[in-house]
Amino acid sequence: FLRRPSGDAFKQGWAGDVGFDPLYFSEVFDLRTMKVLRESEIKHGRVAMLAVVGFILQQFIHFPGFPSEPDQVKAFYKVPPASIGFLIAASGIAEWYLHKGNLDTNTWFTGDDADREPGALGFDPLKMAKGGTGSDDLKLKEIKNGRLAMCAIGGLIHRSFVTGEPLFPNLLGTPSA
Repeated sequence: FLRRPSGDAFKQGWAGDVGFDPLYFSEVFDLRTMKVLRESEIKHGRVAMLAVVGFILQQFIHFPGFPSEPDQVKAFYKVPPASIGFLIAASGIAEWYLHKGNLDTNTWFTGDDADREPGALGFDPLKMAKGGTGSDDLKLKEIKNGRLAMCAIGGLIHRSFVTGEPLFPNLLGTPSA
């Protein structure tokens, strides 16, 4: 029911491209900006995948020195502010390191960085993205699972808001609210 966008981003053959661009960003923005948007999607997907796992495990695994709270949303508000500040600072340092000190998105994918593929930040300790026949398949799985995880974490958080209960209220003897 929508025509396929004709922007340069759809000519790149990126993993997960199904021609869905209902707001036609690919026709409005240039290729460099589309790379920044794609990289943001990949990063947010990676964080969301970790968040879903953390949201589920939080009910069962507790760090010493932190209060035990089975409800994931209530547990967030019991974490000391210094710990939240540490996480924000660590995220900023990771961004700074991965982008080699360049935090201005207007200069990403320019100069020596122009040919870099979105999401390829030089951190691959398991060498999973280094070519090979399975590399494209792994990229497709990453983008699809990242998109699913972004929806999932939103659903998990809102489920906790609506019900006011932990994710698994009766598992392991956790009392219901």
